[in-house]
Amino acid sequence: MRIYKTKDYNEMSRKAANIISAQVIMKPDAVLGLATGSTPLGAYRQLIDWYKKGDLDFSETRSVNLDEYKGLAPSDPQSYAYFMQENFFRHINIKPENTNIPNGLETDENLECRRYNSVIKQLGGIDIQLLGIGNNAHIGFNEPGEAFEKETHCVRLTEDTIQANSRFFSSMDEVPRYAYSTGIKNIMQARNILLIASGTAKAQALYRSLFGPITPLVPASILQLHSNVSIVADEEALSLILEKGLL
Repeated sequence: MRIYKTKDYNEMSRKAANIISAQVIMKPDAVLGLATGSTPLGAYRQLIDWYKKGDLDFSETRSVNLDEYKGLAPSDPQSYAYFMQENFFRHINIKPENTNIPNGLETDENLECRRYNSVIKQLGGIDIQLLGIGNNAHIGFNEPGEAFEKETHCVRLTEDTIQANSRFFSSMDEVPRYAYSTGIKNIMQARNILLIASGTAKAQALYRSLFGPITPLVPASILQLHSNVSIVADEEALSLILEKGLL
């Protein structure tokens, strides 16, 4: 495990984008595991900037997103399909047919989970999986207490996650209660993992995940067992780890 300390969110974003761009340059048809939320936005903006300058080419790149809210159409502004389109895909030359996101409108949970697992396998697996981390140490929508061996599954979101996501909706009632998410097993099968974190709100989760016991109660703690993990986090997110002299 490699831990990169950055000064702030902007430096964290640039470092993360550097790691992702290196993967695309080394393997133009790389399979990128992508994440949503506020944390990766800076990295996406940096990748877009390098693409517009002619430094990157995504024409052969494939992508697989971590998750999607159940019940939201891709055209819904709060869906992750819409998020990816607006914040990344439409600004680069990745082919729409090479992007993959769970189908939030599929009501048959078993069917959709089998389909998405099959998509990942047919692509040959994920070359680099980008992850954020929740305040409760969830990765994707893999909430505390869920089995590590799960693949894509339908998740009932915890109240903490619903509360955290409510800032993107007009009211709490509008926040979806379920989501499709790739599982810990899918994530751990990626050849490389890149976890990014920013801000003091993530300090406790990051410390417990990297230096605490490996337990499903701290989903990101399983990353300690992966052979090729990079952590890029700013000083605030690393504050507890630094305070304890572990870095």
